[in-house]
Amino acid sequence: MKSPVHRCRDVEHGRGQAGSGAGAGSGAGGRSNCLQPEQRIPISKDVITSSSSSALWFIRDTCGIVCAIITWLLVFYAEFVVLFVMLVPSKNLAYSIVNGTLFNTLAFLALASHLRAMCTDPGAVPKGNATKEYIESLQLKPGQVVYKCPKCCSIKPDRAHHCSVCKRCIRKMDHHCPWVNNCVGENNQKYFVLFTMYIALISLHSLVMVVFHFLYCFEDDWTKCSSFSPPATVILLILLCFEGLLFLIFTSVMFGTQVHSICTDETGIERLKGETGRWGKVPCWEAMRTAFGGRPSPSWFSPFTGLSCQNRPVDHVPVPQGDIIEQDVIEIPLTPTS
Repeated sequence: MKSPVHRCRDVEHGRGQAGSGAGAGSGAGGRSNCLQPEQRIPISKDVITSSSSSALWFIRDTCGIVCAIITWLLVFYAEFVVLFVMLVPSKNLAYSIVNGTLFNTLAFLALASHLRAMCTDPGAVPKGNATKEYIESLQLKPGQVVYKCPKCCSIKPDRAHHCSVCKRCIRKMDHHCPWVNNCVGENNQKYFVLFTMYIALISLHSLVMVVFHFLYCFEDDWTKCSSFSPPATVILLILLCFEGLLFLIFTSVMFGTQVHSICTDETGIERLKGETGRWGKVPCWEAMRTAFGGRPSPSWFSPFTGLSCQNRPVDHVPVPQGDIIEQDVIEIPLTPTS
C-alpha cells in the first residue's frame, strides 16, 4: 500500500495520465488525498517574482558578456558595409534611402530585442525560500508535496529548472543562450524570438543587397561603384556575405525552434529531459498570446512593450525567515479533518 507521498509523486512523474485520472479521482477513496499536479505548488506568479521583478537583471558571466559584445560588433560591421560600401556610393538616391531606412530600422529593432532579452528577468525563483516558515505561509493542503532545489535552496514551482550559469531556478527555462547572456524563460522568450527574427531579416536583406551590388559593379567600373579600392570592396562584401549567410541559417533555425516550442507548450530542456506530457498543455493560439502578450497586434513585433521609465511599486510579499529544510522532497503533513 503506497503512502500519500508516494502516490502524489507517482502523479508528478506520470502526468501524462493526469487527464484520465482526474475524472475518476472523486470516486476513488484511495486517491482522495492526492491532489492534481497543477495544485502541487499553488504559489502565485506575483509571489514567485516579487524578489527580483523590480530590479535590473544582468548576468555577470564573462563568456556571455563577450558573446553579447561580439553580437553588437557584427551588427555594426554590417551597418558599416551596407551604408558606406553599398548605399552611400550608389547613384540611385531612392534605392539608397529605401534600403537604408529598412535596414537601419530592422537593425535597431534587433539590438533593442537583444537588450530586452539580456536585461529582462527570465522568471527567476527567489533563492533560499525553502524554509519551514515560508512553506507554512503558503497554506498548502495536506498531502501535497513540494520540491526544493538543492543548488539554490528554493522551492521549485512547476516546470522550473536550475541554470548553472544564472545560478537560479528559472520558470519554463528553454535554454541558456550565451549570445544574449541570459536564460530564455517565461518572461523574456518573446524578446529572444524577436531578436532571432530581426537578425534573420537583416541577414537576408544584406545578402540581397550584396548580390545587387556585385551585379552593379560588374556592369559598371569598380572604381566608381564604391568609395574603397576594388580589392577592399570585394573583401568587405565577401565577409558580409559570409556573415549574413551564417546568421541567416542560425537565427532562422532558432526562430523556428522557439515558435515550435511556444506552439507545443514545451521547452527545449523539457524535451531533452523527456518531461513532455506531464502537464496540461494549452492550445497553440493561447500559448502564442501568453508569450507575446494579448491578442495579435503590432505590439507583438515590438521589443518595447511593458517598458516604462516610471518606478511602479511592486506588491512584495515578505518571506518568513528560517533555516533551510534539508529534504529535497517535502511532504505537507496530513491534518485531521473535522
